[in-house]
Amino acid sequence: MAENTFPQKTEIAINEDYDILPRLGYVEPYPNESISHYMGRLRRFKANSLPSGYSLGKITGLGAITTRWEKLYFNPFPSLEELKALSNLIGVEVERLYEMLPSKGVTMKPRPIRLCGACYAEAPCHCIEWQFKEKMKCDRHQLGLLTKCTNCETPFPIPADWELGVCTHCSLPFAKMVKRQKRY
Repeated sequence: MAENTFPQKTEIAINEDYDILPRLGYVEPYPNESISHYMGRLRRFKANSLPSGYSLGKITGLGAITTRWEKLYFNPFPSLEELKALSNLIGVEVERLYEMLPSKGVTMKPRPIRLCGACYAEAPCHCIEWQFKEKMKCDRHQLGLLTKCTNCETPFPIPADWELGVCTHCSLPFAKMVKRQKRY
């Protein structure tokens, strides 16, 4: 019988020595970018090529927690230890990661995913404030936030999956959807 020559598969716990963790290719966060959108860009970056949020969670030792963050679910709220584990892997300061999250006490509405086409035209990223429960319009542009494609009415996928910045059904660019946003 052949002997198993593969090393034992082990999970790295988040409280272990951070020096042994690998480093991922660095991706600069955009101003006001949500953690969901950022993690999707980080995973797709050519040097990283991680297929899912869970794969990112495996190498940080966080498991499915990162998938929850990609889906904009923050209950329980990310702990300092969890953010440190992610920070050590990706090279982004913990304080900057906190900026990508809702402030403690702010109620989120993770579905439907919301978008301001005018903001997206200026900076191609999802802003965490669009998902605040009380937020129905973009304060900057005085436009109502969109919840689905203005052409085919397909709901927006989670921001982590916004690879091309277009509708997944009809390919209308998010930036062009501003033409049909209602002014407040």
